[in-house]
Amino acid sequence: MRIATYNVNGVNGRLSNLLEWLADTQPDVACLQELKAPQERFPRKAIEEAGYGAIWHGQKSWNGVAILARGREPIETRCGLPGDPADTQSRYIEAAVGGVIVACLYAPNGNPRPGPKFEFKLAWLERLRTHARDLLGHPVVLAGDFNIMPTDLDVYAPERWRDDALFHPAVREAYARLLSDGWTDALRERHPGERLYTFWKYWRNALQRDAGLRIDHLLLSPSLAPRLRAAGVDREHRAREHASDHAAAWIEIDPA
Repeated sequence: MRIATYNVNGVNGRLSNLLEWLADTQPDVACLQELKAPQERFPRKAIEEAGYGAIWHGQKSWNGVAILARGREPIETRCGLPGDPADTQSRYIEAAVGGVIVACLYAPNGNPRPGPKFEFKLAWLERLRTHARDLLGHPVVLAGDFNIMPTDLDVYAPERWRDDALFHPAVREAYARLLSDGWTDALRERHPGERLYTFWKYWRNALQRDAGLRIDHLLLSPSLAPRLRAAGVDREHRAREHASDHAAAWIEIDPA
């Protein structure tokens, strides 16, 4: 079973890129972030014609998450991250697919820091940890754009990012607490010690220089982690015309 996470940076504006990626890589499950489309503008017909059922949580101009399942309909189990009734941002959706609970998330950026956006990010990550603890006993993947570089190995020039909300010690500590609860970072598990990025800015030839960041992650619950067979990044699609500034990250897991 191949499960991927992909920040598409505009699902309608980059629909052709998304459809090419689906056709080329054929993930069984695809978690999408940053749809930048209201609920009624999600391109359901095109996704269905590509062979995928879908659930999504849209938001006009910003955010937005979706879960696609090849040849089947994902069964929605949650829409929205619990813990704050005032939070109406479309950043979390969850579904059961093929015996696995798949959580698709788009964590807040948190910049500028310090300030309310950074405080919201820290609170959101704590809410994520609280909910994730309730999922630990099941086969679960937490997949998405976490907007966190967990270690120096996950950023091309660590010294330039020390004050950024994506690399602040408090944010990295929040990620480390998730792992301490029992979650496994699938990409790092399969590529220990390797510089492996999922995001490159559009300017200054960042992709060509491999000046990237690893901010898209797939975390596996204790019962799912032993089934991990492979993990990687679809970097080739990032180099295509009109591509998202993210590349899809993926895992392959063995059947139960």
